[in-house]
Amino acid sequence: MKLYCLSGHPTLPCNVLKFKSTTIMLDCGLDTTSVLNFLPLPLVHSQRLSKLPGWVSKDGTINIEKELKECAGRVFVDSQPEFCLPERDLLDLSTIDVILISNYHCMMALPYITEHTGFTGTVYTTEPTLQIGRLLMEELVSFMERVPKAQSATCWKNKEIQRLLPAPLKDAVDVWTWKRSYSMQEVNSALSKVQLVGYSQKVELFGAVQISPLSSGYSLGSSNWIIQSHHEKVSYVSGSSLLTTHPQPMDQSSLKNSDVLILTGLTQMPTANPDGMLGEFCSNLAMTIRGGGNVLVPCYSSGVIYDLLECLYQFIESANLGTTPFYFISPVANSSLEFSQIFAEWLCHNKQTKVYLPEPPFPHAELIQTNKLKHYPSIHGDFSSDFRQPCVVFTGHPSLRFGDVVHFMELLNTIIFTEPDFSYLDALAPYQPLAMKCVYCPIDTRLNFHQVSKLLKEVQPLHVVCPEQYTQPPPTQSHRSDLMLELQPPPMPYRRCSVLSLPFRRRYERVYILPELATSLVPSEIKPGVSVATLSAVLHSKDNKHTLQSVPKPPPVPPSKKRKRVMEEPPVTLAPKPLLSGAVPLEAFLATLQKHGITEVKVEEMADGHILHLQAEDTLIQLEEDGTHIVCDNNEPLRTTLRDMVLRFLQKL
Repeated sequence: MKLYCLSGHPTLPCNVLKFKSTTIMLDCGLDTTSVLNFLPLPLVHSQRLSKLPGWVSKDGTINIEKELKECAGRVFVDSQPEFCLPERDLLDLSTIDVILISNYHCMMALPYITEHTGFTGTVYTTEPTLQIGRLLMEELVSFMERVPKAQSATCWKNKEIQRLLPAPLKDAVDVWTWKRSYSMQEVNSALSKVQLVGYSQKVELFGAVQISPLSSGYSLGSSNWIIQSHHEKVSYVSGSSLLTTHPQPMDQSSLKNSDVLILTGLTQMPTANPDGMLGEFCSNLAMTIRGGGNVLVPCYSSGVIYDLLECLYQFIESANLGTTPFYFISPVANSSLEFSQIFAEWLCHNKQTKVYLPEPPFPHAELIQTNKLKHYPSIHGDFSSDFRQPCVVFTGHPSLRFGDVVHFMELLNTIIFTEPDFSYLDALAPYQPLAMKCVYCPIDTRLNFHQVSKLLKEVQPLHVVCPEQYTQPPPTQSHRSDLMLELQPPPMPYRRCSVLSLPFRRRYERVYILPELATSLVPSEIKPGVSVATLSAVLHSKDNKHTLQSVPKPPPVPPSKKRKRVMEEPPVTLAPKPLLSGAVPLEAFLATLQKHGITEVKVEEMADGHILHLQAEDTLIQLEEDGTHIVCDNNEPLRTTLRDMVLRFLQKL
């Protein structure tokens, strides 16, 4: 069993598991942090960005100022943003049989995999993951296509040039493999390969293994996966949460008795408490609004925004913010808010019960009805006429490199970061010097190290595999040994382009026996409670299922027209030799030898038995757990006698 690691990002994983002749891709996350190296894409012409100076090396040897621009000491690529894809040369991706998706953030690279590698398999995920993943892809495509850039920067990717560039550009990984966004046609084609599954539903793959999704508690429809055969079990835990938020709670008990547990997607903010961050978010928002200012919240169009709106719903009345409008701007804003209300069976129990009252499970439905929350596809059209201040604007993209958020960066007073995927300092770098107040309240509900250590003690997998980042403290907090996984045995770490041989071997395979063959068995008791029967059969294997069938009888020989002196006899099938069971006790065997006049016996002890040297007869007898060997040259009568003595202690089957 092997694991191929195609992504170096611990919360945007992409791994390939080879297990029992099946090749399974576990998630295909898209590393979007690469876009931080690019200039923002403004919706309207930006005087400030257009006047940024081109970058030239200090010695003047590198001059690609058309591609690289300098802002506040940082260098950015002036081109359409590009994404760091999963590694595509480590193995032939056309051999992948299935792709398992754990949540909608971990499927953003799907079109790159399914449309450009010769992939012909099936993608499995839950319905909310598919529908919300489609919205996020559609939003990404829309952001990119409405602000196209004619020029494409490639010179800076030359290895000789890149190593001379200032950080972080010179440290960027595999820049030649970075790609622009896919098209909507590629998105639709990729998602047409998806087959929907429900929690705990079992799906057989080629008769070899069975896959089953479990609730992971992180987002609508998010899953962990069980991959098992009759005798082996692999658990894949990605993006899980034990907090009580809107999704169904995490299914922990089904992870027990795993041979291998592959662990990814832990919190990116292990020292930030989500409840504390929510409280800080609300208090900073209220402070800005009371001062007559406006708040910008860069966010994804699904996920934490549902919890933010629910928190604000409870907070605005007590904070006297009832008249403050909330604007949610995204090409998919309307669909996202509607989808969250219709996936009732994927929600936690409290929200499910509201559906049967009937009430909308999320309070943002009431905010929309009372005109406190308004949603728009873009800043153009109705938004321009409806906009009033002070206000709160939720919009994307959290990287601040594209989307409607770029337009608001120079208009509003306070920006509050809640998404943990991007360093807020790196996100703000091309906007320096910044006139806005900046607040960092990262809300990450995924498992922290304390929670995951407790979980692993309960489910007790034999082996744990995880990104190498989890096996050492964060570089900025090297003294914090509590911010890493400390397990016995130690976890197996992986990094981008690693190939791990997982530390367990398949020892058993299930074999079925036909009823007519089973009735012919004659068991013999070899010790109390244990019976054994010998069997001659043909092993038939098809679709990874193995069946013992009766040995076919030889066909009768048709009579020949020509006369022959001797009739041709059909080949005789010899009966199998009897099997022997039991052990030869040393003391009793020595006594038997003595009775037969063999007295000069030298006994030598070995690790797995004894060697008896019959000195007068110049013969060796080797007694082992699984066999007995008699070495006797040119004395066949003696060998036969010794053999018969040994057979007296054994049982024939």
